[in-house]
Amino acid sequence: MLETPAMAAKEEAAAAAELVELLSPAAGQAAREGAAEAALALSGDAAGRRLLAGQPAAMAALLQLAAGPSLPAARHALGCLVNLSAEPAAREPLLAALPALLGLLPGGPACGVLANLCRERGAARRVLRGLREGGPGLEPLLQALGQPRPPSQLGPLLCNLSQLPEGRRGLLDRSRCSVQRLLPFTQYQDSVVHRRGVVGALRNCCFEYGLPVDLQYLPQDKQREEEPDIRKMLLEAIMLLTATKAGRHTVREKGTYLILRELHRWEREPTVLAACEKLIQVLIGDEPGPGMENLLEVNIPEEVEQQLQRLDREEEEEQERWWREQEERGSTPRSEEPSR
Repeated sequence: MLETPAMAAKEEAAAAAELVELLSPAAGQAAREGAAEAALALSGDAAGRRLLAGQPAAMAALLQLAAGPSLPAARHALGCLVNLSAEPAAREPLLAALPALLGLLPGGPACGVLANLCRERGAARRVLRGLREGGPGLEPLLQALGQPRPPSQLGPLLCNLSQLPEGRRGLLDRSRCSVQRLLPFTQYQDSVVHRRGVVGALRNCCFEYGLPVDLQYLPQDKQREEEPDIRKMLLEAIMLLTATKAGRHTVREKGTYLILRELHRWEREPTVLAACEKLIQVLIGDEPGPGMENLLEVNIPEEVEQQLQRLDREEEEEQERWWREQEERGSTPRSEEPSR
């Protein structure tokens, strides 16, 4: 007898109900540990995540286990919650349990859950509000940067929180020396995920004006960033610093053009080359006229904006052709886009 969709759905519901029962405190510690491990395995694919996301009792039990005394159960539960946080249907139930999640910070899995949730601005705002209401705001996250091995998902979390003005202000609070804490991780070799997130946070902070000089330049003995997407974010950060007349003056004064010229000779990635060329054009070009000094506040005529969009599309098409050629030759596959 062939299994119908209705039968399959009924079996899934029964299995989910059994899992919820085994996750409950009444099941006993050993059974709960086994159930948490099963839930982690179930969350490894989209169908399993959707099934778990439709079980509020299971998510509540996983949160309870995550904060419990059993290390194996907590590890499995947290891993499951990280996977679930990427599932749209699970986001609202997880945000409803925000106090419990914030209590698990600055642990790595908790950073991972919140980093996934904070991809959306509304969720990021709720997390920031929860951090402020629950204590010293971003300080626990910034203190975690001082650990011998900070959680790899801490960078992405800071990056996603910094998409909001209030998040950027928290990172740029001079009394916390936040920028000085972040800068060393632009060269952090132990985790490209953490490094990418930190660079993304610094880039986002460049949307604010009057940044500390420490953010703008690194010592000359630093090695060139090996990840193309991170190099691109660093160039974008400097581009944002050139938005104002004072920023352009400072960037030029530091001899940035000479560094960019050498990067341009060395660079092979089309997207990074394009970002480098745009920045060079700003630095060597004439200063904008009166009333146009702040490039972020200039009103672009509609026909010019359409022309720029057309040029961007052509550039993207050229980059796609380049990628296809590289892939046909067996080159390294393209990097994923970082969280923002």
